[in-house]
Amino acid sequence: MLRYIVRRLLLMIPTLLGITLIVLFFITIVPGDPVDFILGTLAEEWEKEELRVALGLRDPFPVRYVNYIGNILKGDFGTSYRTSRPVINEILLRFPYSLMLVSISMGISLCIGIPLGIIAATNHNSWKDNASIFVSLFFVSMPGFWFALLMIQFFSVRLGWFPPSGVDTWQGWVLPCVSASLSFAATIARQTRSNMLEVIRQDYITTARAKGQVERVIKYRHALKNAIIPVIMVVGGIFGMAMGGSMISEVIFSIPGLGSYSLAALQSRDFPVIQGSVLFMSTLFAFVLLFIDIAFSIVDPRIRAQYGRKKEKARKEAA
Repeated sequence: MLRYIVRRLLLMIPTLLGITLIVLFFITIVPGDPVDFILGTLAEEWEKEELRVALGLRDPFPVRYVNYIGNILKGDFGTSYRTSRPVINEILLRFPYSLMLVSISMGISLCIGIPLGIIAATNHNSWKDNASIFVSLFFVSMPGFWFALLMIQFFSVRLGWFPPSGVDTWQGWVLPCVSASLSFAATIARQTRSNMLEVIRQDYITTARAKGQVERVIKYRHALKNAIIPVIMVVGGIFGMAMGGSMISEVIFSIPGLGSYSLAALQSRDFPVIQGSVLFMSTLFAFVLLFIDIAFSIVDPRIRAQYGRKKEKARKEAA
């Protein structure tokens, strides 16, 4: 298992290098000049040209890429054009807000999605199953920004229960976390239902019922334990997408997270912030996928046995 983890960590290096190359390519070809945002449109052309040279915008593409990678290896993500502050400091300052939003949203999604999927699968073709399918399809199909605005209109403007923006208190986290979690919960519920339906039709479930095993034990100890493995992979993918998709909630609810920070950088052509944010989120997502694979080996004993056989085979070959 350790060898597999090391191999995955080494594979992250070319992946992240490719991501930085693609990001630099796209910010090079997109229209818009960051110098116009820094100096303004009324500045003299010679002043703009001097700034372009100072920022390295006139360097050839390979030189810009090599210089950026060299600075990354030194721990320098660049300096923001807008704030003149180190990008890495801004990212580390704002990342906890995004992590808090995504973590709470995923917790709510798991608490709703997995039980809803179990209820739907164990009551197949009943009104409970049909209701869960309807609710799942409704929240999956509904645009997240529209639902967030509806929640603000109802719970903040009309009822006054929660603040419409800001996260200074715990009440400010309620609406953004709930609005972001419902579509994730619907996806988890559908995946759990599908896996549970497949598992509960297996022969070993029928055998357990024939032996007189309690239905609750069959449902949660035997069926859910095997059905939850594909759900873990789905949750890992959702977590990675949620980190990138938190921009909508952060903008609507005025959360000073990494998503809103990246959006402001896109609007002002703040290239160092764009590159640093994408690289940071890509690295985080790569580690999330690695943790999901490790969780597979913990949940599924067959995967642990597979690694054990490989280790035993390597030991015999070495002997």
